[in-house]
Amino acid sequence: MHERPLAIDLFAGAGGMSLGFEQAGFDIVVAVEIDPIHAAIHHFNFPRTAVIAKSGVGLRGDDVRAAAGIGRRSVDVVFGGPPCQGFSLIGQRMLDDSRNHLVKEFVRLVAELKAKTFVFENVKGLTIGNHRRFLDALIGAFDEAGYRVRLPWRVLNAVNYGIPQDRERLFLLGARKGCKLPLYPEPTTTPEIDLFGTNGKGLTPTCAEALSDLSDADIFPELMTSDTVEVTDWTARTEYGLACRSENKDTWHFGYLRTWQPNLLTSSMRTVHTDISRRRFAATRPGEIEPISRFFKLPPDGVCNTLRAGTDSARGAFTSPRPIHYAFPRCITVREMARLHGYPDWFRFHVTKWHGARQVGNSVPPPVARAVAGAIVEALEIVPTRPNRKIALGSPALLSMDMGEAADFWKVPVPIGRRNRKNGLHKRKQSEIEASMGSEARGAW
Repeated sequence: MHERPLAIDLFAGAGGMSLGFEQAGFDIVVAVEIDPIHAAIHHFNFPRTAVIAKSGVGLRGDDVRAAAGIGRRSVDVVFGGPPCQGFSLIGQRMLDDSRNHLVKEFVRLVAELKAKTFVFENVKGLTIGNHRRFLDALIGAFDEAGYRVRLPWRVLNAVNYGIPQDRERLFLLGARKGCKLPLYPEPTTTPEIDLFGTNGKGLTPTCAEALSDLSDADIFPELMTSDTVEVTDWTARTEYGLACRSENKDTWHFGYLRTWQPNLLTSSMRTVHTDISRRRFAATRPGEIEPISRFFKLPPDGVCNTLRAGTDSARGAFTSPRPIHYAFPRCITVREMARLHGYPDWFRFHVTKWHGARQVGNSVPPPVARAVAGAIVEALEIVPTRPNRKIALGSPALLSMDMGEAADFWKVPVPIGRRNRKNGLHKRKQSEIEASMGSEARGAW
């Protein structure tokens, strides 16, 4: 039985927004995610949350309620970020275009669930140029569905919410007409040095503060074939590192404590680089782009560029390269990506670099989601409570399923990927995808 305010995550991915809202005091009762592998990872990290491993298209509000087992209880918030690829901006009824159907389904489900509030997250590009027409149409659709939107809308940058990453995203905050409209959360940190101490905010953590306590993955032979290794004498050196290590109850905020193994370094499978690549990486100055690979090198005293997910097989299986570590001549690991995204170390991702990096890059940084969720808590006039029970994480088998195994687990069809034009086959195996890349991109993965 869920005792706390109820939240539903649409387009959940691995669960960055789920974690942020849980940490703000919500129970995430349902997560909807069409990708079976991402759904499995969400289930591992949130084993008490019901997962609907299918598209939101055609999904009814009553189906979601039944999966959650909440009966007719009020849903306090619905949140999510519909995929943004392929938006159509043609015509006066843009939301009726098939390419925009996921956004329209989000509005429909918010209304069918009679949610008190909602949070819609998407790319900053939705606020620029012709996309503004689409954004206006979306706000109009919420109005027709019985919801007000906080205006002016705002683009939030992760660097202003305690994350060492320059990452801007649009957030729409809304409430059912008759309910209190949420305010946007005020920034909590600033990446700029305040010499006079007048801004009342802390400084944004740096890349070194986020990563300095993590052992170099390249010293562990085990990480050539595994993403996990046991590390002894692990001591966090910074406040940010302590928070990622979840070493005291305050770092769990209002979330459920997990049973986990703090001595394990996870999501850290090594990347094989050539000696030539390593020399180029070492010669690149921090904060600059390596000219051949076009990889960004992290500045130890600055922040990361926007971590991206690349595209899945349905859109060509293109990779977005991980940055170069500021201290080691290699690309950062998935765990290092997760640190730069604000994930705690107990949170797990798929064992492969391909899926793990996509899961981080596609997600909302949990501290940003927590700040937004805190604004929802204030609007609902909820007093958040810290749960007493501890949760065991899910089965480790969920972390290594391939697409077929994950689809079988959820009893859903395997999503059809991009066809190979030469032979007409569906999605190629991961090894074949990697083999088709250029040498530099292949090295990054």
